Amino acid sequence: MTKVGAVIVAAGSGTRMGRPKQFLPLAGRPVCEWALKAFLDCPEVSRVALVMSAENVAEHGPRLASDRVVVVVGGETRMGSVQNGFKALPPDVDVVAVHDGARPLVTPEVIRATVAEALRSGAAVAAVPAKDTLKRAGAGRVVAETPDRSSFWQAQTPQTYRRAILADALERFAGEAGATDESQLVERAGHPVTLVEASYSNFKITTPEDLVTASALLGAGAPRTGFGYDIHRLVAGRPLMLSGVKIPHSKGLLGHSDGDAVLHAACDAVLGAMGEGEIGIAFPPSDARFKDLDSKLIVSHVLEKVAARGAALLHLDVTLIAEEPKLKPHYEAMSASLAAVFGLPRARVNLKAKSNEGLDAVGRGEAIACHAVATVSVPG
Repeated sequence: MTKVGAVIVAAGSGTRMGRPKQFLPLAGRPVCEWALKAFLDCPEVSRVALVMSAENVAEHGPRLASDRVVVVVGGETRMGSVQNGFKALPPDVDVVAVHDGARPLVTPEVIRATVAEALRSGAAVAAVPAKDTLKRAGAGRVVAETPDRSSFWQAQTPQTYRRAILADALERFAGEAGATDESQLVERAGHPVTLVEASYSNFKITTPEDLVTASALLGAGAPRTGFGYDIHRLVAGRPLMLSGVKIPHSKGLLGHSDGDAVLHAACDAVLGAMGEGEIGIAFPPSDARFKDLDSKLIVSHVLEKVAARGAALLHLDVTLIAEEPKLKPHYEAMSASLAAVFGLPRARVNLKAKSNEGLDAVGRGEAIACHAVATVSVPG
């Protein structure tokens, strides 16, 4: 019988997502584990090399390793990671499929189709016909050409090869750090590569919107919205902490913790979206252990709840209400801190401040209040 091996590359840093996308929660399990499940659902796949960063190997390796799964530390580049995974496969494997750990919706049918084509022709790449009109740009992004899209395909994974063909390409072009997929190297080595029509749902997770789409396709339910509110009195002798940033001012917010109204309101909004109550349940103001607690630790607790539910935080919108100090000069610092603390791309956070026009305690400069709205994708 033909022996099939697979290399799942899940060692990327997730720069565009703000954290490794392969381990973001998706419908109850990390993204890359959906890809792993698809390969393990194919009995003909005898061994899978799951390639991860050293940190993720230490954290997830013991749980994911099995008689069919070997966990491997990735290289400095994608090609380095592919090589490490390839070397970890048994020498008697006839066909090797290479797959992105950030493509969770691959199906056993697509995997089998690329394996069959690799056995027939030597090299097969899952792909879909280009749907949009293509433009080739020249200098200054001026359109230089509109090619006929009928001959263009968008490459996906798995990219599957007879073992000897992939070994030849990896050996001959071992130093090609910039290659974005293995088929480029196989083509340069002179081996023909055949496209296998796959599915448009076999897309790569690169943005928060992709997580929402993938969740919907997995039947994980629609995004939910939560609302949070917090208010603290301004008093002398305390630092003013807002959004995890120390704001220069003669007064700070009175509270059992550090009084960070932004982080408190945002945490309650996230918990509200998941139906998980509010932060006072886990951090009661009567508990001396939490005296002057850094509110970033409260955020960490809330994000653990998000991960445990298999949910994904998509967006935060925060409105501060304060008469003093003037907060507009601190918008960028507070927004960047809020994004970093909650593990969101900067574009997925909005923060602004309003005055209370001299009305009530906030308007008299005696307190600062904060409203927050969170959008969270929660598995059904």
